[in-house]
Amino acid sequence: MPSDGGGLRIGTRMGAWSLVLAIGCDALAAAPAQPVSPADAKAAVAHSGERAARWSGPTDGPAAARGKTVVLLAEDLRNGGIVGLAQGVREASSRIGWTVKVINAGGTPAGRAKALADALAARPDGLVFAGADARENGAGLEPFRTASIPVVGWHAGPAPGPIAGTPVAMNITTDPLEVARVTAMAAIAQSDGRAGVVVFTDSNFGIAMAKANAMAEIIRACARCKLLEVRDLAIAKAAEHMPRVTRELLDRHGSAWTHALAINDIYFDYALPVLTGDGGQHLSLLSAGDGSPPAFQRIRARTFQTGTVAEPLLLQGWQAVDELNRLFSHQPVSGFVAPAHLVTPDNVAFDGGPQLRYDPDNGYREAYARIWKR
Repeated sequence: MPSDGGGLRIGTRMGAWSLVLAIGCDALAAAPAQPVSPADAKAAVAHSGERAARWSGPTDGPAAARGKTVVLLAEDLRNGGIVGLAQGVREASSRIGWTVKVINAGGTPAGRAKALADALAARPDGLVFAGADARENGAGLEPFRTASIPVVGWHAGPAPGPIAGTPVAMNITTDPLEVARVTAMAAIAQSDGRAGVVVFTDSNFGIAMAKANAMAEIIRACARCKLLEVRDLAIAKAAEHMPRVTRELLDRHGSAWTHALAINDIYFDYALPVLTGDGGQHLSLLSAGDGSPPAFQRIRARTFQTGTVAEPLLLQGWQAVDELNRLFSHQPVSGFVAPAHLVTPDNVAFDGGPQLRYDPDNGYREAYARIWKR
């Protein structure tokens, strides 16, 4: 079997989009060098759940470039993370004085190819490439480099920063490995080191696999925890397949399954009706992104979901505009990476929680406006 590089061996694709990542006995037994104790996990959770501190991002840079038009190419506007980012881009563009056009790829290869062609035909000054893998779409992005159109990505690769071999000058994301670490640590802390875990991921995206592999590694590092399964289920097909998969997992693992960890909250949107009626009341749901409004509602109501490591989506939209502004001025990107933040019932009332989002109360809007002299 081909390996994904993180110890989880990907088996043959089975059935529509529901693929079990086959975890051999060697992978389950292979714990990393540094074991994780419940005390370690509780300390990590306490730190990541702290309220937002003062602004730690850039404080200087070029003034606003005038009269720019930006295209935001959204992989799928059914994804709440992309919708939140788009809202932030629109908000920041209004402040800086730019025009934004949003093009939706609809979550399919054909839609993505058309969206890239439409974005190029619009002749924008800059492109925000949101939610799709930049390397896999290198051929579609290369004409933007040729046309000297700066490109900033959001969740366009498995790590923050520039994406080598592509025109993406800055991929905006929290550190996916830190996000995954915090999510897995929350499961260990909640269970006092006895979590039985299923991880949900989408192998169409490098960032999703990076998170899934890191979560699995942390769970394996917990001596009395058990990694039950890793499921590869395409986000675009979650509504169709997640109810069946949830019932199957409940039948297979029963009460041994205590925690579901997912790379995106959207999986839980479609698991919840099954959990409510099919004996899943013991489960705790934890997400390594992005902090959707339904996730916040579940956390506030204490209904299955106990945490999400939420992306600061509006902030990241402002950052995307700022990075493009730096590129328009032929200056380096800021490279800012927002810290991972775990939203729980204990802190959901702060930092945007009442608006069902993570929006750090750290003055980032004013900080960017000062940079742009706006």
